Amino acid sequence: NILKNLLWEEIPMFEREKIHEIEKSKKEWKEKKLEPTLSRFPERKQEFVTSYEDEIERLYTPLDIENLDYIKDLGFPGEYPFTRGVQPTMYRGKLWTMRQYAGFGSAEESNKRYKYLLEQGQTGLSIAFDLPTQIGFDSDDPMSEGEVGKVGVAIDSLRDMEILFDGIPLDKVSVSMTINSTAMILLAMLMTIAKKQGVPYEKLRGTIQNDILKEYIARGTYIFPPKESMKLIVDIFDYGSKNLPKFNLISISGYHIREAGANAVQEVAFTLADGISYVEAAIKAGLDPNEFGRNLSFFFNAHNNFLEEVAKFRAARKLWAKIMKERFGVTDEKAMKLKFHTQTAGSTLTAQQP
Repeated sequence: NILKNLLWEEIPMFEREKIHEIEKSKKEWKEKKLEPTLSRFPERKQEFVTSYEDEIERLYTPLDIENLDYIKDLGFPGEYPFTRGVQPTMYRGKLWTMRQYAGFGSAEESNKRYKYLLEQGQTGLSIAFDLPTQIGFDSDDPMSEGEVGKVGVAIDSLRDMEILFDGIPLDKVSVSMTINSTAMILLAMLMTIAKKQGVPYEKLRGTIQNDILKEYIARGTYIFPPKESMKLIVDIFDYGSKNLPKFNLISISGYHIREAGANAVQEVAFTLADGISYVEAAIKAGLDPNEFGRNLSFFFNAHNNFLEEVAKFRAARKLWAKIMKERFGVTDEKAMKLKFHTQTAGSTLTAQQP
């Protein structure tokens, strides 16, 4: 109660007397320490900026957050607006699911790879599909020439899917499938394999990317026009929210947008804009965001600037919670939580040597 009384909206985060003391000390530090040092040893660069060209101050103190309302603006982990996390214990309770993005040329080769990764301690699978599979071509189609099995596994039939998951219990291993235009087909195949394994749909865990809007924006593996593609996605929301309670029916992706040249702010902005479009389309079709909202997930890029990326993730969580609650009237906290997956940025890596 004391903390809440100190932090209510009209009272600053710190006592006014302490703020004045810090202001005075900072001024003395600047005059006696900083300026003499800069006169002898200039800084490495004229200015330090974030990826979105916002200047980074030399240091930050309580002066920068003196008017922050801790409860309203930040809050506690597992509580709205979920800035500090969607679970009360976060990594102390459960670590991230670790999954290496992998898919070899054939289902047989990929199955061996997945079993090896699981034996090494990987806690989930991330399936990479070849381009023909991603855009709906069989391996023997003339359009597939030169691309079969190149950037992932080729899946032409249910038999391929059976081979892919042979000996892999789908009630124990979550499966993330990076698939968009043909997501409904691959999801149906996965559900069929689960059924053959005797795994109830309510126990099936995993994710389909199923994010067609970012394909138009940044990647290009789309088949149908936007309107028809959105209908397929909404149909998946409708069926999946009723039959696949533990499955993420979409992974709304900023990763590819960042790789295409966006900065951190633009990545979050475009991703949440896409998310809003999906929610609006589903509501227009008569779906309840309190229900399908639980099955939404996100996918972000992780660049080298660690603190900036942490701030980005936290801001995205807070913004999405407010969007779901204030814009769409969501009352179920599970549907307000921004659950996300992240991968290190390819654009930050060193170019491959010849």
